[in-house]
Amino acid sequence: MTQALPLLQLDDVAKIYAGGDGAEVRALDGITLSIAAGEFVAIMGQSGSGKSTLMNVLGCLDTPSRGQYKVRGIDVATLGKDDLASLRRDCFGFVFQRYNLMTTITAAENVELPAIYAGMAKPDRVQRAAALLGQLGLGERLGHKPNQLSGGQQQRVSIARALMNGAEVILADEPTGALDSKSGAEVLALLKALHGEGRTIILITHDAKVAAHAERIIQISDGRIVEDGGNRSTRNAMPAQTKARTHPHWLPDLGEAVKMALHSLRGNIFRSALTLLGVVIGVAAVVTMLAIGNGSKAQVMKSIESMGSNLLLVQPGAPGTRPSGELAMLKDSDAEAIEAVDGVTAVSPQRQSRQTLRYGSIDYKSNVIGVWPAYTQMQDWKMGEGVFVSEDDVATYAPVMVLGSTVARNLFPDAASPVGLYVLVGKVPFQVVGVLASKGANAFGSDMDDVAIIPLSTGFARIFGKRYLGSINVKVASAGVADDTQAAITDLLMARHGTLDFQVRSTTSLMEMATTTQNTLTLLLGSVAFISLLVGGIGVMNIMLVNVTERTREIGVRMATGARTSNILLQFNTEALVICGIGGVVGVLLGIGAALAAQSFGTKVVFTAAPALFAFGSAFITGLLFGYLPARKAANLDPVVALASE
Repeated sequence: MTQALPLLQLDDVAKIYAGGDGAEVRALDGITLSIAAGEFVAIMGQSGSGKSTLMNVLGCLDTPSRGQYKVRGIDVATLGKDDLASLRRDCFGFVFQRYNLMTTITAAENVELPAIYAGMAKPDRVQRAAALLGQLGLGERLGHKPNQLSGGQQQRVSIARALMNGAEVILADEPTGALDSKSGAEVLALLKALHGEGRTIILITHDAKVAAHAERIIQISDGRIVEDGGNRSTRNAMPAQTKARTHPHWLPDLGEAVKMALHSLRGNIFRSALTLLGVVIGVAAVVTMLAIGNGSKAQVMKSIESMGSNLLLVQPGAPGTRPSGELAMLKDSDAEAIEAVDGVTAVSPQRQSRQTLRYGSIDYKSNVIGVWPAYTQMQDWKMGEGVFVSEDDVATYAPVMVLGSTVARNLFPDAASPVGLYVLVGKVPFQVVGVLASKGANAFGSDMDDVAIIPLSTGFARIFGKRYLGSINVKVASAGVADDTQAAITDLLMARHGTLDFQVRSTTSLMEMATTTQNTLTLLLGSVAFISLLVGGIGVMNIMLVNVTERTREIGVRMATGARTSNILLQFNTEALVICGIGGVVGVLLGIGAALAAQSFGTKVVFTAAPALFAFGSAFITGLLFGYLPARKAANLDPVVALASE
């Protein structure tokens, strides 16, 4: 008759550690042992005898330094980290002396933990956890956290957790060591009942009275088995089970990972808030800065567009120099010559100076601009009332004036209409013939309505003195002929002046230049803000590293209950992503609020979806990048080292 294969088989197993002085410390020294399915075994020895190390090797929490260990004939040395995690999850259930329950979640959630890593559907695991706790007398304690339970109740929760995946082998390490006699007796009775159901029970203890409950007692001393006696009964041994998976075994429920992350954040709310603060400030800075930058860009574009479309601007001064209206290089005869160029539909030369206007006892200083009648057409400027400067006014040097709405309001605060009234410029009286419609401020904050328009000829004769122009505005037929017209005007003026002492620009080129400049400034603002977001990300990494250090034992518990490397990576990365995700949302809202506050003080802001999405996405990616290093550190921990952490 063929002998049944042992459930657990150790052959000449040793576990050797390096001592502080270079000497070897042999925690296990040549252990040979077989345990059949269905046995109740007590491994007994004093502290330092090696019994806990033996339990760690049996439960695949640790690996031998020498020798061979097989589980159902499979050599564990041939298994990778994730395969060992699967073996712990499906075959073993751990009952620890200090319970090793996660304090931030409820009793039921602690029991569900192994099933999460097994991929069990949530309704099924909730039902099973409730049933197990009910069988163990904790049916009314499902929603209680560990600190709300007695020691005996916590140990029963850990037993329920060990049974969650239907473990064949229960490894109980000093399960009564932290309990009173009554609670200890209840736990031992539970272990005997589980053995009666066919489970293999391995009890680690130093107490002979506790060991007496087992059918087989193994004495260990100095890492060696010194006695192996008792009944080796394997009656009603539980058969190996094939467990169905509702999800791929390497992927836990992401929703549960987020839920655990929120539990962890609530566990230290003050530190979590400080961590969030760095991300919130970074995201808010990005949103606010880009909104202000886009607002500034929009103002500049609006100012240029207010000049009109399909315009060319001729200014004095050679290319590469700063244009100035004080340079006497352009004359009104140049403007008359430009009118004859093909593609030109209108021309309006202009000259301006700052003058004091007087009406009655009111003085007001404003920009007096001499123009031709085409000025309003080019500027796309409507009349509020009255008429604009006419061709006859220019031809006859008429002393007439058209006011901007700001000038009209300041000079004539009590008059229903200034049209027909007279304004003194110096000692020269000008009759007001019209008021322009309001245009508001330009991109640089200047009031476009703070002007007084007069015929150019009158300005030369009565106000400006020398006959030179500040600029010439040229309207072209269409954008398609703008380049050819610009070249023709350049050739014309070169022929007239004999040198390139002027500049010809189109509104399109001005807009392109302004767009480039504003984009650069916006990028600069965004970069500065992004640096603050980066600093916030570094803060997240630091906190997560602290988290890993503080929660090392929790990581060991997760690994003991079947968590694979990917599960630990996902858990800690999820926590970093949750922090940055929450910080991103709050930061976006705060950034919008800050931008609105700036707008209330007169700063132009423009909101678009892109900056908010960019800031939130950056926060999310920051969480992923800066959460990976702590997550990897956690995932690479050795289970037995993690469980031994204080």
